[in-house]
Amino acid sequence: MKNYPELRRGMQEQVATLREANPKALRAFGQLHHATTQEGAISQVTKELIALGIAIAVRCDACIAAHVHDALKYGATREQLAEAIGVAILMGGGPAAMYGAEAFHALDQFIAERAIETNGVSA
Repeated sequence: MKNYPELRRGMQEQVATLREANPKALRAFGQLHHATTQEGAISQVTKELIALGIAIAVRCDACIAAHVHDALKYGATREQLAEAIGVAILMGGGPAAMYGAEAFHALDQFIAERAIETNGVSA
């Protein structure tokens, strides 16, 4: 089984390395990310749930890790994430069901990691 909190941290390190090699492209991507994820007519949590659905549909593990983490950061509940995963499965069929299960596993890992950090023990 994948460890999604570790996958997210590893992805952040890899992106930082790529940013050093290609700062213009990564800066532009960062600006796009910032502009599109700000609160607006659609809440940040809803935007993250949309992004999670797309991550599942395109089968991107690192994207699942990032968007489950950020959906939780913006206040998504376990129930909201489960429903968003259901919509992604509807749109993506059998492969999305498998990646939806992966996303739900990521959710449990991030919740467990948050509980450990909250109790004063580092993961």
